[in-house]
Amino acid sequence: MAEGLPPRLMKQWTQIKAENAWTMFKVMAEFVDGFESLNRIGPCISIFGSARTKPDMPQYQLAVKIAQKLTDAGFGIITGGGPGIMEAANKGASLQKGVSVGLNIDLPFEQSHNDYIDNDKNLNHRYFFVRKVMFVKYAQGFVVLPGGFGTMDEIFEVLTLIQTKKITPVPVILVGSSFWSGLKEWITNVMLERENNINREDLNLLPILDEPDDIVDYINNFYADRDDLLSPNYTL
Repeated sequence: MAEGLPPRLMKQWTQIKAENAWTMFKVMAEFVDGFESLNRIGPCISIFGSARTKPDMPQYQLAVKIAQKLTDAGFGIITGGGPGIMEAANKGASLQKGVSVGLNIDLPFEQSHNDYIDNDKNLNHRYFFVRKVMFVKYAQGFVVLPGGFGTMDEIFEVLTLIQTKKITPVPVILVGSSFWSGLKEWITNVMLERENNINREDLNLLPILDEPDDIVDYINNFYADRDDLLSPNYTL
């Protein structure tokens, strides 16, 4: 099938085929390491947001407060392990002596983990898709602060899994009316009403809140009449 490729692409294709088997072993090892490390952490909330948020910015302080409130409510905190909102959320969990998980990823600009992750819950990932499974499998909810492409990727991955019933329904909360209202308006006016690409009830998957106490109350109310708080997502 690949005989007509230019020589350079043919060489790359040959290398890819040779690497595929070894890649599977690396992927399996990363899954095993993640499962063994996180199987005992208890109910957690994954917090997403920008790595560029600085400690002196209001959103950083807000993330700390949210994580503190969630920790006091009995949840552990899972983040991507890096700086910005991730650091703030891990800091909030650490300040309250709660479970603080970091799912780091190897990136070209060499992201290093923040200092607020529990030593035995600091995981390093080579593959984004394995990291995403860990985010989802071990979380009973998602709190999303302002961020960039990575944050959008994470939130729409979760929404797709809920919409298609590939995971147990969980609360997904967008934090910050001034940041998220425009996106939700576009989803409503264009994606729903103009193009009919989603169902109206899908809008219920995207509550927008601003206050830490409201976020904790929303999650607690979501599970008030449910018995599946500990049901695993991504039952593999």
